[in-house]
Amino acid sequence: MAAGTSPQSAEEETALHAVAAAMRDAAGTASEHAAKVKESTNEAGANALESVCRMAYTGSYGLAYGIVYAPVFVSQSLPQENPIMRGFRDGGRAAWDEFDSP
Repeated sequence: MAAGTSPQSAEEETALHAVAAAMRDAAGTASEHAAKVKESTNEAGANALESVCRMAYTGSYGLAYGIVYAPVFVSQSLPQENPIMRGFRDGGRAAWDEFDSP
């Protein structure tokens, strides 16, 4: 014990060191917990974005399939060699050619 130091002040100093160590441990634990929370939040955001993208893709695919399949099915079920079907084919080709030209 140092000169002029009472046993009570040594106990207080030991208690203060214990409190400081506890605060240091708590701060370390809190920062580790915060890092884990941030990581799980990032994962949740990525999973949510992936789910939204998957739903958008599935909805778009279903819509496009329904829009394209119905006319193709109807056109395939009609007789092919008649003026109406030739007009549809020629008009479709002309529209596609117009679409492809710059």
